[in-house]
Amino acid sequence: MAENLKQRLQDEMKAAMRSKDKERLTTVRLILAAIKQREIDERIELDDADVLAVLDKMVKQRHDSITQYRDAGREELAAKEEAELSVIQEFMPAPLSEAELDGLIDQAVADSAAVSMKDMGKVMGALKPKVQGRADMGALSAKVKAKLS
Repeated sequence: MAENLKQRLQDEMKAAMRSKDKERLTTVRLILAAIKQREIDERIELDDADVLAVLDKMVKQRHDSITQYRDAGREELAAKEEAELSVIQEFMPAPLSEAELDGLIDQAVADSAAVSMKDMGKVMGALKPKVQGRADMGALSAKVKAKLS
């Protein structure tokens, strides 16, 4: 990827301003604000992997909110969260298929010589950078657990 994710987000913000797409602009600004907040809090410049972690967290928050709003019968708020979610997901890499995920898990188990649940941390540590933003970490954890037990 020639340009980094932060630059792509900046360009998207400008494009949304030009096209007067208020909803998209608001969501892109939310993403950039979350990135900036983390950079200020940790006094670092975020790279693409870190930006993906921020986006991943935002996706998770949107999913939780949608569920809560639907349970409370607040469909209009759930729809707003879904609109934000679709914009955020545009900046995420394509999700991994089950077969790709299984292959990565097998590879991580072999590489870390994991044999029991005690080795779960090693396996998850090896997998996290490879699947960040491309797979649900909860589901991944369950798959690794099943593989090691």
